Amino acid sequence: MANQQSMVAHPHVEPEDQTEKKPKKQPRYNVILWDDSDHSYDYVVLMMKQLFHHPIETGFQIAKEVDKSGRAICLTTTMEHAELKRDQIHSFGKDELIARCKGSMSATIEPVSE
Repeated sequence: MANQQSMVAHPHVEPEDQTEKKPKKQPRYNVILWDDSDHSYDYVVLMMKQLFHHPIETGFQIAKEVDKSGRAICLTTTMEHAELKRDQIHSFGKDELIARCKGSMSATIEPVSE
């Protein structure tokens, strides 16, 4: 009789804490720089270098894109980081190379469409 009991199959059950759970990804947001006629390419390049640590070449590409298209994506990141970078753009100050410039460029954030 002991032999018959040991032949009974016992289902293997994984403990819950060992199951793989993928961390939920935070939604991504684009930091958008908007064009105006009161800021120079040099201003944009300098701002991209100081605020985003972009190389000069990347800053120049962003300056060209904002001039051509009216807007350019500076960074894609989490919402909190995007809000910080948008606020830093807003407080970067005026372009000293253009006399009529009164203040910083405009920026917004928008969710990345998946």
